[in-house]
Amino acid sequence: MSIELSNNQLKLQKRLRGLTGKAVIDFNMIEEGDKVMAAISGGKDSFVMLDILLHLKRVAPINFEVVAVNLDQKQPGFPEHVLPEYLKALGVDYYVIDKDTYSIVKDKIPEGKTTCSLCSRLRRGSLYTFAEEINATKIALGHHMDDAVETLFMNMFNNGKLKSMPPKLLSDDGRNVVIRPLTYCREKDIAKYAEACQFPIIPCNLCGSQENLQRKVIKSMLTEWDHSNPGRIESIFNSIKNVSPSQLADPEIFDFNNLQIDRTGNREKYEFKGPEVSHSNLIEMFYEV
Repeated sequence: MSIELSNNQLKLQKRLRGLTGKAVIDFNMIEEGDKVMAAISGGKDSFVMLDILLHLKRVAPINFEVVAVNLDQKQPGFPEHVLPEYLKALGVDYYVIDKDTYSIVKDKIPEGKTTCSLCSRLRRGSLYTFAEEINATKIALGHHMDDAVETLFMNMFNNGKLKSMPPKLLSDDGRNVVIRPLTYCREKDIAKYAEACQFPIIPCNLCGSQENLQRKVIKSMLTEWDHSNPGRIESIFNSIKNVSPSQLADPEIFDFNNLQIDRTGNREKYEFKGPEVSHSNLIEMFYEV
């Protein structure tokens, strides 16, 4: 299963491995003795995640296990043989969970409506339950930087919340920890690496035909920004790592009610940090504000 990579592809591999390692360290994602359950969907992101996790397992200064788990949701036409054959040839321990969430989603969601929300909840519940059954201490998902930024805008536009995908998450019931090792990686780099490695990608037939998903609208907007302003996606992502509660408007995380003036110390000099302007222009600027 060894694929010979070009120099550029090896550089890409090194960058993705480095970014993943940095994320693992920054958020203490993997610890000594962990059993990491890598959720493998058959998409490019989970294949790349597994590839890098297995590399980290070989080179990391700590000992941890990696177990691959695929949830077979019984989608029509799903090639059930592909992942078991690939994982067996890879030599990694793996499990396949048979659970017909497809029929539940089709029964509960009207034709033409978005299935992703219910499908995601059912899939998450199945993975959480299985993680306990095999005593996995971490559940690794293949979400990347673009997913986090898209989710940020989805929540702002549709739910009125400043909320994204955290790199590390304790489940609501406190029974599982979810990690996202690719959180510093860009989707376009993951796609290039997956193509170079010739992973046997399996498309999602359940939601792949839903062309008008709101997430696709957000993705299109961000793609346009990325082309016209390189680095903007990274900047947006960095903003969720650099939060200033006093500059937002949530009284639950900052005490606006009890702000008090304190004039006991020396007054700092207020300086206008900008181009020189005349006194009249300053007055105009003040009233424009």
